Amino acid sequence: MRPLLRTLACLTLFTTLGTALAEAAPRRIVIVRHGEKHTALTLCSLGKERAQALAAQYLSPTSPMSLIRNDPPAAILAMTLHTVETARPIARAWDMKLIAPPIGYIPIRNNRYFNAKLNVVNRDVARDLLENPRWHGKTVVMVWEHFHIASAALEAEFAGEQVTLRQLLHLGQVKGVKGGVPTTWPDSNYNFFWILTYDRPGDTVPSRFEVVRQYFAEPYANLPSNDWGAPEPRPANSGCS
Repeated sequence: MRPLLRTLACLTLFTTLGTALAEAAPRRIVIVRHGEKHTALTLCSLGKERAQALAAQYLSPTSPMSLIRNDPPAAILAMTLHTVETARPIARAWDMKLIAPPIGYIPIRNNRYFNAKLNVVNRDVARDLLENPRWHGKTVVMVWEHFHIASAALEAEFAGEQVTLRQLLHLGQVKGVKGGVPTTWPDSNYNFFWILTYDRPGDTVPSRFEVVRQYFAEPYANLPSNDWGAPEPRPANSGCS
């Protein structure tokens, strides 16, 4: 190949790759925490009911309450055992395969060694969402572990690393959010969605950040919906830890 032709071919390749990367971010990312837990192995009765409620209402393919009824997800992602258990009814409702890493089927351990492994998962997922053209213009649902959504404590423990979605998806740079995107997702809250919208091509910072609180209709209207950071009111027999 002549030098000029070779140069033009390389420029075309880099332009194509650059365009692909510029258009890689999803249009929407819907983030929700897993349901209330009983042990490291399973959700409690409240958490199991919340998982069913999410599939039947807010993340349903048919419910008028659904956040994604007219916007079918390209993928439903989970990362830990509790998130897998929460996401399964949602995936079944959409007749989709749930995507989770191998560590997502191991009981979670709240120690540095296990969190370091989850940090790697978080980085890999975030990088793929922002750089893989397969997600461009699509919606992705993430059923996630709250420490790895936003946690000032986890970020401090792994100072110098990118470990939370708040860091990895550049949520601290979103403009127009009153008070800014929270630095920590409270332990007591299972009843919120964070919705990220990307409507500027090539931008890896969301153009919009929205918080949606869960208020379920019957037959799930009994599920708690406490204020952000407030204690969760639970029935005495819920079995939740």
